Amino acid sequence: MSAAAILELPREEADALAGGRHSDPFKVLGPHDTAGGRLIRACLPGALGVEVLRRTDGVSIGSLADKDGSGLFEGVVSDRSPYLLRIKWPQAVQETEDPYSFGLLLGDLDLHLFNEGRHFELASVMGANAVSLEGVEGVGFSVWAPNASRVAVVGDFNSWDSRRHPMRLRFPAGVWELFIPRVTPGARYKFDIIGPGGVRLPQKADPLAQQAEPAPATASVVASPKQWRWHDEAWMQRRAERQAATAPISIYEVHLGSWMRGGGTVSWETAAQRLIPYVVDMGFTHLELLPIAEYPFGGSWGYQPLGLFAPTGRYGAPDEFAKFVDRLHAAGIGLILDWVPAHFPTDPHGLARFDGTALYEHLDPREGFHRDWNTYIYNFGRREVQGFLIASALHWLEHFHIDGLRVDAVASMLYRDYSRGAGDWIPNVYGGREHLEAIDFLRHLNAVVKERCPGVVTIAEESTAWPGVTRSERELGLGFSYKWNMGWMHDTLLYMERDPIHRSYHHDEMTFGLLYGFSEKFILPLSHDEVVHGKGSLLGKMPGDRWRKFANLRAYFGFMWSHPGKKLLFMGGEIAQEREWNHDREIDWFLLDNPEHAGMQRLVRDLNHLYRGEPALHVRDSEPAGFRWIVGDDRSNSVFAYFRTGHDDHGPVLVVCNMTPTPRSNYRIGVPRGGVWREIMNTDSRFYGGSDMGNGGALHAVSQPMHGETHSLDLTLPPLSTLYLRAES
Repeated sequence: MSAAAILELPREEADALAGGRHSDPFKVLGPHDTAGGRLIRACLPGALGVEVLRRTDGVSIGSLADKDGSGLFEGVVSDRSPYLLRIKWPQAVQETEDPYSFGLLLGDLDLHLFNEGRHFELASVMGANAVSLEGVEGVGFSVWAPNASRVAVVGDFNSWDSRRHPMRLRFPAGVWELFIPRVTPGARYKFDIIGPGGVRLPQKADPLAQQAEPAPATASVVASPKQWRWHDEAWMQRRAERQAATAPISIYEVHLGSWMRGGGTVSWETAAQRLIPYVVDMGFTHLELLPIAEYPFGGSWGYQPLGLFAPTGRYGAPDEFAKFVDRLHAAGIGLILDWVPAHFPTDPHGLARFDGTALYEHLDPREGFHRDWNTYIYNFGRREVQGFLIASALHWLEHFHIDGLRVDAVASMLYRDYSRGAGDWIPNVYGGREHLEAIDFLRHLNAVVKERCPGVVTIAEESTAWPGVTRSERELGLGFSYKWNMGWMHDTLLYMERDPIHRSYHHDEMTFGLLYGFSEKFILPLSHDEVVHGKGSLLGKMPGDRWRKFANLRAYFGFMWSHPGKKLLFMGGEIAQEREWNHDREIDWFLLDNPEHAGMQRLVRDLNHLYRGEPALHVRDSEPAGFRWIVGDDRSNSVFAYFRTGHDDHGPVLVVCNMTPTPRSNYRIGVPRGGVWREIMNTDSRFYGGSDMGNGGALHAVSQPMHGETHSLDLTLPPLSTLYLRAES
């Protein structure tokens, strides 16, 4: 090896390498052919010596010297075959291929699709993926940071030293990449970024990481490339019909960390053992989980996520989550995930000012910052950001077989002036308040999901009267499958909170929802939002003494399960939880030792099974023909009566609600046929904790016209109750 043959490295470049500031490492590191042989450079601060071995047989072909003690080793070897570096560290000897001896990691097509916002399998090529290059196993790292002046990978494999693995910038894509040989799944890592002007940023978690270490730690984890072997073919084939507008859909909403702790750690395995059988027994068709994409602050319940491709490490590894989904499907239960594309938190290790600039968010706080939530708003007008979010949605749907996404805070996305005063927002290009870029994103999202994931549902949490949320994109709608009916929830809960003596003056709060009840495909939500922040529990909202509280809630559940629209109930509601939900403690399961609470649980179970078994209660949930008022104007008695109807071969179900504590005898209601009408649900039954007043299980309709019908029933209406009756065929 001739020292004269070594190409001298300019001092400023050597200093940049030694200081971890060099922006073009492949220019100076790795192998470089010269007239005198192959020059090899490696930046290995702290190493005691470096020997070069031929990769094929491990024979030494030279050594590298650290001339000035900065950790920059270099030397010339005559052998130009692939090589290894044998690195002598103070306490170990490491053999590895040189990361800077490999070619490009990402293909031009991948980069082009990413920049166009059309790479929908983004996590499979960017982020951190176990790959093989030139027959060498390792991990390919890549990250979008177009305005950074230098990006390096740091992690367990390089002692978190930003000088060891600076990355290569792929211009003009703005993506930095590096293949690091012999890194294996399970390694923790982050990106060390120097922004414009040489400003060093906090080390960043990988936006595309498919695994993260459990909070409060914040590093990303190289995920295993092994795919879960699924066993849910039968479920997937029938998923579309199970989630159609004509299907019974009853959703149990759960915050996994506080559902049932059982004195131990919550995990996907314990959830499979306890939660799945419970959901099946209770008759729910779907489980909905509050957001599980990795999030730093537990008190956000997942609604401030940073790892949009990684199941939170709180409950186990990604393959354990996949196993949980597989077992749900085996039990006949669909899984809906809360998904949050509206905003993200300001944590320094996250997306905020990711490369030293407003990359994922808007720079102007009038567009880019939610003061209500102290979060940044995604820049939906940027194609890479749209593509990133759509790829996240598809990752959950395709990689984990998720059956639906409930999209959080849609209203905040649709309006530029959402929760903003005059002068505190920027109009769109036409001077309006509509957020045109977000609208385009939502339509694009739903169109892509429909194309790639048949049978999947998307659900909008949208609290305004925005038209066409569930209309198709071709009809200029947003393209969602369902919308949460926030108006119904607000009005009916307000009614139920009133003392029955005042309800006659607020009758419209229960009937108003039917004026718009078929303008969208609705889900009726009694969600977590109604039992937090000082709102108390559902039971606590009910007026009166203890007996009346339970009777009110039973009657309300009976009304809800018979009302047009799919159903959603947050955990704890089914056992009449008395305390407000606290994410740091489990549901008060001990309440089931009391008959009133056990009765409420039994009622919800029976309502679910009845709703699923009676076509009239679900097949026309989204059609006006599925509902008909019989008594909608009896304000003085606070009585409501209506028919739910299915198709011609499905008999109608008569529903009668008495929302006062006064029993009513000889209350006559018209029905379309004579014969026996059986009482198939009575929320006042003793089995549910009621007074057991009713109609003896059945009664005969007489040929006395009433309410425009040919026959009528002479009913006894129990206090604070809902009755369902069905004619015997």
